[in-house]
Amino acid sequence: MSVDFEIKDRYDFNDFLKIITALRSPEGCPWDRKQTHESIRKNFIEETYEAVEAINKQNPDMLREELGDVMLQVALHCEMEREKGNFDMNDVIHDVVYKLVIRHPHVFGDVSAENEEEALASWDSAKEKSKGGRSASEAIDSVPREFPALMRAQKVQKRAAKVGFDWDSCDGAVDKIYEELDELKIAMSHGDKSEIEDEFGDVLFSAVNIARFLKVDSEEALTGATDKFVSRFKEVEKLAAEQGINMNESTIEELDALWDKAKKIKNE
Repeated sequence: MSVDFEIKDRYDFNDFLKIITALRSPEGCPWDRKQTHESIRKNFIEETYEAVEAINKQNPDMLREELGDVMLQVALHCEMEREKGNFDMNDVIHDVVYKLVIRHPHVFGDVSAENEEEALASWDSAKEKSKGGRSASEAIDSVPREFPALMRAQKVQKRAAKVGFDWDSCDGAVDKIYEELDELKIAMSHGDKSEIEDEFGDVLFSAVNIARFLKVDSEEALTGATDKFVSRFKEVEKLAAEQGINMNESTIEELDALWDKAKKIKNE
């Protein structure tokens, strides 16, 4: 028995919600019916990253498709809750519109914001009021543990800094990373994996602190560094092939020499 769904030349948002309901119905798709929030949560992350990839590639056709996939994830989660009688897509839309109005008093209220900084300050103030005046610890706890680690560290540090828990300048953050590196060396000498992991985490956390002072996004900086490594590694592999060098049998000195050549080529 097929599901009744009107075939059109062009569909709208209502059609989108109808087809999600149809797919999850008893007569719908067995795979879609079986899914839960937990079973597709990783899909949500993957689709979001693919949308970010489209933005980075400045590809509007790709972005159009990937945004649709992100919306599909939102709609599926909403449909699962609608089936339980908890909320539906209209409730989600109401909540986000209400939040946007409340957190933009400089647009919909009597607060003035003449530039981006003032607008962000207005947003932050309205957000804290809507949260009922949270303590600093509560604000920090609200940063999801599921965030990418560098992003989470930067947000936690920023919220701690708002109540004065911060270095006076970047110099303090820089000194701290040297201190943490020394502690990592001590942990390495002990050979305890748990201690090494703990101290290495402190090194990364300190590095994020420096990035925050320099107004550098840690995630973007590491992504850029990884991209640079990949580009140079490809050049090293190319040079090795041209010179008849087997990288697997080369010494670290030979590979370093190729790496230096690759750096010069990529910097030209």
